[in-house]
Amino acid sequence: MPELPEVEAVAQGLQASLVGRTIVSVEVRWARSVVPPDPDAFAQRLTGQAITGVGRRGKWVLIALSGDDTLLVHLRMTGRLIIEPAELPDDRHLRVLFSLDDGRWLYFFDMRKFGRLVLTPDPREVLGDLGPEPLADGFTAARLEEMLARRRGRVKPLLLDQRFLAGLGNIYADEALWRAGIHPLRPASTLTAAEARRLHRSIRSVLRAAIDRGGTTLSDSAYRQPDGRSGEFSGLLAVYGQEGQPCARCGAGIERIVVSQRGTHYCPGCQTLSGE
Repeated sequence: MPELPEVEAVAQGLQASLVGRTIVSVEVRWARSVVPPDPDAFAQRLTGQAITGVGRRGKWVLIALSGDDTLLVHLRMTGRLIIEPAELPDDRHLRVLFSLDDGRWLYFFDMRKFGRLVLTPDPREVLGDLGPEPLADGFTAARLEEMLARRRGRVKPLLLDQRFLAGLGNIYADEALWRAGIHPLRPASTLTAAEARRLHRSIRSVLRAAIDRGGTTLSDSAYRQPDGRSGEFSGLLAVYGQEGQPCARCGAGIERIVVSQRGTHYCPGCQTLSGE
């Protein structure tokens, strides 16, 4: 968390609010949040640059700047980018502050300190190993079928591998597999062409639905959109976090297992392993 829909919602919110604004000053309160350069150089290099665009690649927010730099932001577990009309009082989770030329502030909060801000003239140095974007036109069902056929590992961990497919995380991998009726422990190479097509359709449909609702804010409220609103997709989750609840499709109780050290939710009634 956050995953592709949440990062997309953040990027869209920042795009609507920040493009054309100039960064007046920067304060780094947690040095390890910025990589590289050192905090003083980071702040000095950003000061005076205008924001020319905001986008997303995988789970990264990309903020394009007038000086041919790009500020890459990875929110990791608890990172949040929030726009405020005035300077906030001290907050122990506030890691980086950006003052803007219209009097507003962009804040990077991060309770667990895992998030990172990278200032670079070449985003490919950071993003070059990412897999295809699941909502891109080039990511077709045929391409996914070909990608799966070459992999012997289990399908759930594979979907979480950012080098295989960029942007999916625990929530939407579980939801997509449920929609496709595929068990998370299925070896990827055993999926039929029809199953690969269902999985492709399910990945894209669940991501689009979550983006439309601003992403998923869970009970910990760690994720918020830049204007402070919660994501509204949590009420539509079919399996993630629904352990013990009846499956909306077949009525069986949703179960939770651990797959590659990640909690995984699925329906044993309609997501069966081959041979069961």
